[in-house]
Amino acid sequence: MPRRPSGVDPPAVPPRPRRGLVTAAVLAVGAVLLTVGWAARRPEPVGDRTVGQVTRVGVLPGDSLPGYAATTRAELAALTAGAYALVSFDRYLAPDRLPVLLADVEVAAVVVRVPLPDRQTEVVRLPAQLLPQDVTAGMADLADRKDREAADQRSRAADTADPPTRQGYETGAQVAAREAAGYRSACACVYAAVVRADPAALRALAGRDGVRALDPAPEVTRLDRTVFLPPLPEQRDTARPPADTARPPADTARPPAGQAPTPADPAPTPGAAVGDSSEGAPAVIAPVPSPTGTGSERSVSTPAPTSPDSRRSGSSVRSP
Repeated sequence: MPRRPSGVDPPAVPPRPRRGLVTAAVLAVGAVLLTVGWAARRPEPVGDRTVGQVTRVGVLPGDSLPGYAATTRAELAALTAGAYALVSFDRYLAPDRLPVLLADVEVAAVVVRVPLPDRQTEVVRLPAQLLPQDVTAGMADLADRKDREAADQRSRAADTADPPTRQGYETGAQVAAREAAGYRSACACVYAAVVRADPAALRALAGRDGVRALDPAPEVTRLDRTVFLPPLPEQRDTARPPADTARPPADTARPPAGQAPTPADPAPTPGAAVGDSSEGAPAVIAPVPSPTGTGSERSVSTPAPTSPDSRRSGSSVRSP
């Protein structure tokens, strides 16, 4: 063996890398590459494509009401599966009349308004599954809200110096107070319902006394994105916004939509007969249970549709 000269250091030997560190580094790089590749191939999340779309079921101003009734009868006869339906009544009903009339179907909501003769009053959709308790409870909530509206209108009238504007606030307070009185007395104010049932049960309901039309809506899957437009019981030929004979003079500032009464008319009483009345311009919708959840508020503004309306023959309205 050759001898190493004295005083000469041995050649440097590079340290051997530790097996554990090498393995960890390889795994870390591989994990990063896999993550990047998976993220690149992962499809973009798909949102709810129905957002902003509103389905309308019922009639619009100018629609023929006999034509609407004929179309709904034909559609009901052709129905082959369970569906939601808009049930329009031929008169305004008190809550205690509903359990018998709507027996054997699942009720989701009712449509109400205080039918003051020749007055614009607010249209409200109330959640209602237990009849008549849910309807009377909803009416009690509406009465409280109408009391607050009346107080607000009176306060605005007191703070307004302009006579025409003050008159508008005063009449607005009067109609709100009369609506509150009507709802608090569980008035005959229900004129439509939203129900769900199989075809046989819907056909049986359509034939009951008091039912004017039953409009099946198998395309409806979400009630919170559906606007129901039942005809008013007092209108028989054409759906139209009726005139408000108590409207202030043309130069009078109008109070909020749906408020224009005179103080002479009494508040409606439970089950009382009513004359011609007018529909409030903006309907108010209280959320109703949908297949994916339930609403918690009693009333919210009607959602504005973002897609054009489409009409079926016979004037029944649908717009997905």
